[in-house]
Amino acid sequence: MTYRRLPSLVALRSFEAAARHLSVTRAAGELAVTPGAVSRGVRALEEELGTALFLRSAAGLTLTPAGSALFTAAREALDRIAVGVAAMRQAAPRRRLVLGAYALFASRWLIPRWNRLRERHPSLEIELQTSADPLELVPGAFDAVIAVSDGRPRPGLMMLPLVPIAMVPVCAPRLVGTGGFTWQGKTLLHSRQRPQDWERWFSAAGITGVDAAAGSTFESIGLAIDAAAGGLGVALAIRALLDQDLVARRVVMPVEFIRPTSRSFTLLHDIERVGDPTLGALRDWLAEEAGSR
Repeated sequence: MTYRRLPSLVALRSFEAAARHLSVTRAAGELAVTPGAVSRGVRALEEELGTALFLRSAAGLTLTPAGSALFTAAREALDRIAVGVAAMRQAAPRRRLVLGAYALFASRWLIPRWNRLRERHPSLEIELQTSADPLELVPGAFDAVIAVSDGRPRPGLMMLPLVPIAMVPVCAPRLVGTGGFTWQGKTLLHSRQRPQDWERWFSAAGITGVDAAAGSTFESIGLAIDAAAGGLGVALAIRALLDQDLVARRVVMPVEFIRPTSRSFTLLHDIERVGDPTLGALRDWLAEEAGSR
């Protein structure tokens, strides 16, 4: 068999959407990810291929000759994959649901409740696949996904907001001390996926005099929280996913101010499957657990 040397399919999907719309913002809306995630995917593809795929200007995006050639090939390939997957799904009997979920949400919210789902629906089989990369949580790649959404309607998708995303600082209990908490001498712990979180939190809290860009950066919010629990500094965490850590005193909230955001963890699936009893059972259980109904 001939070895196929292919670029990242996740990055390729970001590029194809951006090329089709000639807009990172519209591509992000289609894929239900942030514009920054799409931009990172396109840049990673350009670095891997060693050539520019877009000309970027104030007027917008324009495909380079290399980008135009890749777009034609990528569009045809992804269309053929979509047709093949749709045919397979129609022909194959459904025995289980494949659920994609944001890794931090899965570990800190979904898994602690999993036994209740099994008790409610003992015959329901779910294959849970997680990722910290929002570009991999594309609804069409799973029966359903739990991903970050800004709440804007998505054509062809059913959307059920579950848990709001609000940010709060956390640190090891010993960093608070007996005399109360001060920011002086504290190391800020950042998530690479959310590089502006500290700047936004300090602005919303009205706190000045702290360098929001300083500190250490980690691959994910989960790793930043683990570093905070180890006493390395102060991290920003999603309040709704902190209950177990706070109860166990792994971390504490040194400052009570919580910054709400416009995003939430949201269940998404094909709107044509609203009547699917298996998906309906999962959807109703999630809504009940999240207090959405």
